[in-house]
Amino acid sequence: MSAVLDDPRDRLADLLAHARRAGADEADAVFFSGTSLSVSRRLGKIEHVERSEGRDLGLRVFVGERSAIVSAPGLDVASFADIAQRAVAMARVVPPDPMSSLGELRHIPPADLDLDDPAEPDATTLGERAGVAEDAALAVSGITNTEGADAGFSRSEAMLVTSRGFFGSYRRTGHSISATALAGTGTDMQRDYDFSSAVYLSDLDEPAGIGHRAAERALARLNPTRPKTARVSVVYDPRVSASLVGHLSGAVNGAGIVRGTSFLRESMGKRIFAEGIVVRDDPRRRRGLRSRPFDGEGQPTAPLDIIADGVLQTWILDTRSARQLGLTTTGHAARGTSGPPGPSATNLYMEPGKLTPAELMADITEGLYITELIGSGINGITGDYSRGAAGFMIRNGALAEPVAEITIAGNLKEMFARLVPANDLRFVRGTDAPTIRIDGMMMAGA
Repeated sequence: MSAVLDDPRDRLADLLAHARRAGADEADAVFFSGTSLSVSRRLGKIEHVERSEGRDLGLRVFVGERSAIVSAPGLDVASFADIAQRAVAMARVVPPDPMSSLGELRHIPPADLDLDDPAEPDATTLGERAGVAEDAALAVSGITNTEGADAGFSRSEAMLVTSRGFFGSYRRTGHSISATALAGTGTDMQRDYDFSSAVYLSDLDEPAGIGHRAAERALARLNPTRPKTARVSVVYDPRVSASLVGHLSGAVNGAGIVRGTSFLRESMGKRIFAEGIVVRDDPRRRRGLRSRPFDGEGQPTAPLDIIADGVLQTWILDTRSARQLGLTTTGHAARGTSGPPGPSATNLYMEPGKLTPAELMADITEGLYITELIGSGINGITGDYSRGAAGFMIRNGALAEPVAEITIAGNLKEMFARLVPANDLRFVRGTDAPTIRIDGMMMAGA
C-alpha cells in the first residue's frame, strides 16, 4: 500500500476517502508544491540569496449544504484521518450555503500550454544575470547609484482531485530579472526600474537591456516640475495602462456583482467602450504567465471575450457566483489551500488598436504622459477614480519635461467610453494593455 501512496494523486484520493469515512458527502483537495531561487546584487556584490520550498495541502468537505476547509503542510498520510475529521466537524457547525458545492464533472480539452521550461539556473548563474543588468545601468552616464538588480527562478505544480472523479495537475516555471537605477544627487535624485518575467528563459528580455532601460528612465525623470491644474488628454504608458484593465476586471468579477458593489452591475450587454475595443481573458495562451488547463474547481478553461466591439459580454464567474446569478461558471475559479474558490481572471488583456503611440498623441497640444501611478483611490461602487501620478508633459504631440506630484481624476465609466488603445501591446505581466489615451481627464497640480 505504501508504494501506491508514493504517487501524490493516490495520496489525494486517499485523503478524500478519509473525508468520506469521517462523514463528508463530497470533498475536494488541492495540493501545491514548488521551489524558488532568487539572487540580489548591488554595487557589484551579492547581497541576498534565497531559496524556498513549499508543499501545501487544502481539503474542502461538504456535509449537506455546509462546508469547511482545513489546510496542512505536505502530504503526510498519517495525518489524513485527523485532517478529515477536523474538516467535517467544522462543516457541521457553520451556517448552510446552498450555493456552494463541487462543480460538475466536465471534459477538459487537451492543450499544449508549454508551461514547463527544463532550464533551471543555479545561484551563480542568477547572480551573473543580475550583475549584467546592474553593470549595464551603472555604465550609463549620469547614473549615480542603484538599488540593485534581482534575478529569480521558480518551478511549481498544482493538483486538484474531487470526489466526483476529477483529477488534474499542471506544472509551471518562471524566470525573472529586474534592475533599479538612481540618477542625480541629494534631493534631486530620481529612480526608475525595468523588469522582465517569462515562463521560458528564452522569452526573457536580455539583462543588459533591462539595466540600460532602467537607467535611461531614471535620467529622463530628473528635475521634474509640477504643472498647473487643467483638464487634459492623458496617455498611459504600457507600464501603467494595464491598471485600467485591472479596474475593469474588478468591476466584472461575479462576487462583486452578487454583492452589488460594482459600478458596472447594470451594464451587461451595454456598450461601455468605443466600437472595436476587445478585452479578452485567455487562460490557454501558450507560455502565458497565468495559463492553466482547468480552474480551481476542475472546470475547463477557454478564451473569453469580456468586452467585444466595446460591449460588455460576461461576468468573470466561478461556480458559486454563477449559481447566485442564475448563470454558468466561466471556468475562472481560483483558490489556495485555506479558503474557498473565488472568481479571478488569468491572462487578461486589451487588444491593440491601429495607431502607433506617436500617432495616438500627435494632435495633443498639451497633455500628460503617465509612467507611474501612486496610491489607489478607486471607488468600486461609483467608479470614481483618483490617483497620484508622475510622467511627462506632452507638448505639440511630443514628450516634454518630466512632471511629478500630480493627481489625475475622472470616473471609470466615462474614462472607458473615451479610451483609445495604441498598437503596441506586449504580454509581460499577466494583465496587459497597450499605450492608452483618454481625453478630458482632470490633472491636479500646482
